[in-house]
Amino acid sequence: MAFVIFLIPCFVIAADIAFSCQNADDFVGASSPGHIVIGGLFAVHSEMLHPEKDPIKPVIQNCASFEIQVFLQTLAMIHAIETINNSTLLSGVTLGYEIYDTCAEVTKAMASALRFLSKFNSSEDAVEFKCNYSDYIPRVKAVTGASYSEVSMAVSRLLALQLIPQVSPASSAEILSDKIRFPSFFRTIPSDFHQTRAMTRLICESGWNWIGVIATDDDNGRFALESFGVQAMANNVCIAFKEMLPAYLSDSTFHTKVDRAIEKIVKETRVNVIVVFMRQFHVLKLFKKAIERDVNKIWIASDNWSAAVKISTIPNIRQLGTVVGFGFKSGDISSFQEFLRNLHKKPTENNKFLCEYIMLLSVCAHLEYHDFQTCIANKSQDDLLENDRSKPQIWRDDFLNANIEPGFIHSTMLAVRAIAHAIKGQCRDRDCKDPSAFTPWELLEELKKVIVTDDDKEVKFDSNGDMSTSYDVLLWKEIDGHMEITTMAEYDAEKGGFIFENEEKKKDFLALKKVQSTCSQHCRPGQVKKVTESPHTCCYECIYCPENHYSNQTDMDYCYRCNNKTYWAPINSTTCYRKTIYFLAWTDWFAIFLLLLSAFGVVLVLSICVIFTKNLDTPVVKASGGLTVCYIILFSHFLIFLSTVFFIDVPTEFKCKTRQALFGISFTLCISCILIKSLKILLAFSFDPKLQNFLKCMYKPIPTVVTCTGIQVIICTFWLIFRTPFVNQNFSIPRAIILECNEGSIVAFGIMLGYIAALAFICFIFAFKGRKLPENYNEAKFITFGMLIYFIAWIVFIPVYATTFGKYLPAVEIIVVLISNYGILCCTFLPKCYIIIYKQETNTKSAFLKMVYTYSSKSAGSVAVSQVSLDSKSSSLQATTTDSCKTENDSVNGNCHFQVPGQPLIKGKVLPKNAARTIVRKRVSSI
Repeated sequence: MAFVIFLIPCFVIAADIAFSCQNADDFVGASSPGHIVIGGLFAVHSEMLHPEKDPIKPVIQNCASFEIQVFLQTLAMIHAIETINNSTLLSGVTLGYEIYDTCAEVTKAMASALRFLSKFNSSEDAVEFKCNYSDYIPRVKAVTGASYSEVSMAVSRLLALQLIPQVSPASSAEILSDKIRFPSFFRTIPSDFHQTRAMTRLICESGWNWIGVIATDDDNGRFALESFGVQAMANNVCIAFKEMLPAYLSDSTFHTKVDRAIEKIVKETRVNVIVVFMRQFHVLKLFKKAIERDVNKIWIASDNWSAAVKISTIPNIRQLGTVVGFGFKSGDISSFQEFLRNLHKKPTENNKFLCEYIMLLSVCAHLEYHDFQTCIANKSQDDLLENDRSKPQIWRDDFLNANIEPGFIHSTMLAVRAIAHAIKGQCRDRDCKDPSAFTPWELLEELKKVIVTDDDKEVKFDSNGDMSTSYDVLLWKEIDGHMEITTMAEYDAEKGGFIFENEEKKKDFLALKKVQSTCSQHCRPGQVKKVTESPHTCCYECIYCPENHYSNQTDMDYCYRCNNKTYWAPINSTTCYRKTIYFLAWTDWFAIFLLLLSAFGVVLVLSICVIFTKNLDTPVVKASGGLTVCYIILFSHFLIFLSTVFFIDVPTEFKCKTRQALFGISFTLCISCILIKSLKILLAFSFDPKLQNFLKCMYKPIPTVVTCTGIQVIICTFWLIFRTPFVNQNFSIPRAIILECNEGSIVAFGIMLGYIAALAFICFIFAFKGRKLPENYNEAKFITFGMLIYFIAWIVFIPVYATTFGKYLPAVEIIVVLISNYGILCCTFLPKCYIIIYKQETNTKSAFLKMVYTYSSKSAGSVAVSQVSLDSKSSSLQATTTDSCKTENDSVNGNCHFQVPGQPLIKGKVLPKNAARTIVRKRVSSI
C-alpha cells in the first residue's frame, strides 16, 4: 500500500511529460535547490521522437528508449552532491542541481545549454546579449556532462561564451582537448588518444594486423576512427574495411547499413577482429543481426559500451565470439551502491527520471531479466499512460546494481567532486551563500588548479583539461552459463603497458593470440615481407633473407645486413654467425708434418756438427774450409729451419716481421760462405793465369761474407722500417677470415729473394767451373747440385705462391724453404759425412794426398806436355812428387805443405823438372 502511494506522484508527472513540454520547468529532468546550482546533461533516453507530419515545427519532442546505465549516472551525480552537502567540504554552502535529458540529440542538449546561460533568478529564463560577461551571473556555475562527445562539442561552444566550466564524465573525443576551441571543457577521463593507442597496443601484442572498424557517423565516431587510424598506421596495423552507421536510430537507412556491415564482416574471412566505436543502442542492433548470421569474431569495444550489461545479456551473445573492451578505471563506489539500495525511500517529486523508472518497473514487472531490460528500453513515455495502474508493483533491488558501469559512475562522481573542490577554493574568503559571490569564469580558473584525492591518489586536470587515469581491460567471460564482464588487466596510459593482477588473467590475455587476423601469414624470422600489389602494407609475400642478411623478428619489413668483415649468414637466416678464423695452426696435420721436417733438419744439423767436431783433424773437415766455416754454414741452416716456426699458428706482428728477415739473412749468410768455398776450390784447381789473378783479388773470405750478408741486412732493415709486414685479415673466402701476414711491400720481398738468387747464381757459376774435381772429393759438383735444387724450388714457388690463398699459403713458403735448405745442406755436408763414416780409408792424409797428386799430375801434364809421351811424364812426376812429399812430411809433422816458387807457366815449352811439384804444392795449399 505504501509503495502504491509512492507511485501516485509518478503517474501525475508522467501525465505532464506525455506531451511536449509547456514551459521551461517541464524541461528539467531532476532538480534540487541550493546556494550554488550545478547543471547536468545526460542522455537518459537514447532517441528523440521526431514528428511524422509536415510542416515540422520548432517544438522539443519527447524521447524514447530509457537508458538504465545513463539513468544511473544521473543518480551518481545526485548522490555525489548529497554526499558533499552532508560533509564539511563547503561549510554550510549547499549545492543544488538541474539535470536535463539530452536524448542523445545535439538540438535538445543545446536547448538545455541555453537555459544554463540564462540569467540567474530571472523569471523569463532569457539569455542577455552582452559584449562582456565578466560580471554576468548565469543560472548555473558549472555543468556536468554530456554523455557523448558530439553533444559535448556543441554544448561546450555555447558555454564558452560565458566560460562556464563543463566537466564531462564520458566524452572522450580527442578534439575536446583543444583549449582554443573548447576553453571551458574538462573531463575526468582520458581522451580517445590513449584509448586508441591502448587498442592498437592490444592488437599488436596479439599478433593481429588485418582488422575491420565500425563506427557511428557522428563527430565522436569520426574522430575516434581518425585517431585509431593514425595509431594503427604507426604500428603497421591495416584496416581492411571501415563501416559507418547512422548516428540516429530514426535514420531510414540505419537497418540497411547495419546489414551491409554484417555482409562485409562475413565476406572478409581473414578479418577476425572488429573494432567498434559506437553507442550502446547501435551495438545492440548490430549484435542482434550478427547473432542471426552466426558471426564469430573478436570484438574490441570502446569505452561507450565495453561495460554495457544490457548488451552482455543478449540471448546467445556467446555465439558472437570474444569481446574485449576498454573501460574507464573505476574507484570505490560502495557508497553509491548503498545509495541505490535505499533509492525507493527517496522522494520523486523533483526527479522525473526516477518516476519514469518506477513506472517502467511496474509495466515490465512480469518479464524475465533480459526481456525486462528490453521492455524498459523499448517503452516510450507515451506508452506508460496506456498501461493499467493496477498491475502488481515490485522494486528490484538488484537490477540497478547489476547494470552499474563502474567506470562511468566513478568518473561522474569524480566530476562533481572536482567542481565542489573548485567551489571550495572560491569560497575561502567569500560568502558563497550569495549566488553572485563569484562568476563561472573565476570558477574555471580555480578548476584548473584543483587536486582531488581519489583512492589515496592525487589527481588533477592537465593542461588539456584531461585527467590521465588508467583503463580497465575488460573481458566478457562466460561463467556458470552467464556472460560476466571481468577485468582482465589494467592499461597504464602514461607508460603504455598492460598490468596483470595474476597469472590466470595473463593467460586469458595470451589466449587471444590463438585467433589469427592477418591479411597474410606471418613471416617467420629469417624471412622478410615483400609487398604485393595490394594497397595495404599488411598484404605481402614472405621471401627468404638473402645470403649475409638476416631477420630475427616476425613480419620484418627488411633484412638486417651482417657485418661482412667478421660475420656471415646463410639464406633464410635468423642471425649472423661469426666467421671462422683460419690460420695454419699447430694442430693442423700438415703443419705437424712440416714441423717434423724442420725438427728433423735441426737434428740433422746438430748431428753434422757432432760428426765434424769429432773429426776435426781429418782431411775432409779441413778441406771443407775448416771447422769455423762449417759451423757458420750449419748455424745458418739451423736458423733457416728455425724460421719455419714463425710461419705457423696465429700470425702476430712480431712473427710477420721476423720470419722473412730471419730467413733472408740466414740464407744469405749460408750462400755467402758457400760462395767463398766455391772461390777457394776454383782458386785451388784452376790453371788459367788470368783467372788465377782475378780469383786472388776476389778471395777475401771475411770481408766477402760480411759484405754479402750486410747488404741483405740493409735490405731487410729498410723493408722493416718503411714497408714493414703486418697481420692482415683476408676476407676472400665468404664464410671465413684468413689471418695471414701481408709482406708490406712485394717489391722489398722480391729484392730480398732476388739478392739471394743473385748470390746463388754466382756461387753456381763458380762451382760449375770447378765441377771436374777428383771423384772422391767433388765438392764443387755437389754445390752445383745444391744451387740447382735451390733454383728449381724457388722458380716453382713463384707461380704457386701467386696462385695460392688461404691458410696453406704459409705452408707453401715453408715447403720451398725446407726444400732449398735441405738441398743445400745435403749436397754440402752429406757426401763428407758419408766419407767420414763409411769411407774412413779415404779420409787419411796419405789417401788425400794421393788423390790430390793424381789429379794434379793429370792437370799439370795436360798443361805442360806438348810432344812428350803423357805416360812417361806422369811416371817421372809421380816419382818426384812422392820424394818431395816424403821430405815435406818429415819436416812438417805429417802435413804436406808446398812452396810456391812463383815461376809462370810457359806455353808450348817443356816444364822444368820440378815444375809439376810447384803446381801441386800451390793447389793443395789452397784447399
